Amino acid sequence: MAFQQGLSGLNSSSKALDVVSNNVANASTVGFKAGNTIFADMYASAMVGGSSGLQIGIGSRVAAVAQSFNQGNLTPTSNSLDMAINGNGFFRMQLSDGSIAYTRNGQFDVNKDGYVINAGRDKLTGFGVLDATASPPVFAGEPSPLYIDTSYISPRETGKASLGVNLDSNSLNPRDAAPPVDIGNFLDAVNIPVDSYNNTTSMKVFDSLGNEHMMSLYFVRQSAGGSPTNDWEVYARLDGDVIPDPANPALSLGTPLTNLGTIRFTTMGTLDISNPTNGVFTNIMQRTGAQLGTGADALSFDLDLTRSTQWNSAFGVTTQPRQDGYTTGRLSGVSVSAEGVLLGTYSNGLSRAIGKLALAEFASPQGLTSLGNNLWAESWDSGQPSVGAPGTGALGTVTSSQIEESNVDLTQELVQMIIQQRNYQANAQSIRTQDQILQTLVNLR
Repeated sequence: MAFQQGLSGLNSSSKALDVVSNNVANASTVGFKAGNTIFADMYASAMVGGSSGLQIGIGSRVAAVAQSFNQGNLTPTSNSLDMAINGNGFFRMQLSDGSIAYTRNGQFDVNKDGYVINAGRDKLTGFGVLDATASPPVFAGEPSPLYIDTSYISPRETGKASLGVNLDSNSLNPRDAAPPVDIGNFLDAVNIPVDSYNNTTSMKVFDSLGNEHMMSLYFVRQSAGGSPTNDWEVYARLDGDVIPDPANPALSLGTPLTNLGTIRFTTMGTLDISNPTNGVFTNIMQRTGAQLGTGADALSFDLDLTRSTQWNSAFGVTTQPRQDGYTTGRLSGVSVSAEGVLLGTYSNGLSRAIGKLALAEFASPQGLTSLGNNLWAESWDSGQPSVGAPGTGALGTVTSSQIEESNVDLTQELVQMIIQQRNYQANAQSIRTQDQILQTLVNLR
């Protein structure tokens, strides 16, 4: 029986060496999970009435090769689509035949059709975006291959604009300055004298074709009987606005100003809210397509100056200009958030969600069936996957521009290699010893 015991030991050690060798071979394979050999002893069935104290084992066998799904180290990369999972979960991949597989290898790229793929051309799945302009974005409820749309986004005409400024409470109306300035022709000035208004600033707006226009705002403090009041007249003009020369309509005398209205402050320097429309100007700068000269739709928008103040401080922009229009833009980059949102960055400065990753977890990852190429498939032993977005439930988060290294511990594997080598030699020695004993019996005279 020692022959059988030794032979089983040789087989077990040989398989254990196979596992160790496979681990070592994949020490640099991204997302690889090390295998661990689980041994079991073997006994012959006891005859009825036999004494268990007289049983002798008949060797060993490999009961299972279990994979360790411990987290591997994370390594930064230069590819924004490379991803690593921090915690539980697998990337969900759609294979060429339509079946679903799972992986921890987060090395991804985009193919010519715009789909996010791995090195094996399998498609990464996630939740498509239904409304990227909503806050937060609305995503589809069923996972499908993630698609990155590289087409240009359409421009948007400015509809609302806002700005906050501080107007110096020590300012005087230009007419009350020393020497006084005649601003009677302020609205029709070809080149506006700098001393005919108190302050000016500008901001960008966009027409329906995405053409950028610069709007300049002018603030003039009002006075009564030579004393300043808390009222300020607001004037504006767009670049491209012209006053035709009556003698020669083909020539321009300059750019006209539009009186938007008045903003009023309290004696505390804050906006007077007794009038709910104070500081809000609606449908301003109404320009037809012909006046814009770009072929765009007619332009008009609302301007909000309600965050302005009048304190004894120099004029300055206190709330940065904001407006909801933008020019057309092309995709210039993609990043991934910790929650798995693929965020597209566009040349016009906008950022939009273009998809969201889907991760899957299993009740028993050890039950997954290995397919090679760092892929696993669902099995009866693993149970059905629980699919969700990163950071939800027990699923881990995602780190962009990083990959998860193999969790193989080379030091441990080399030690195991020595141990299994010694085991193999010992089992071979037991067979040799049994052979010598039998040889002795054969040689008896």
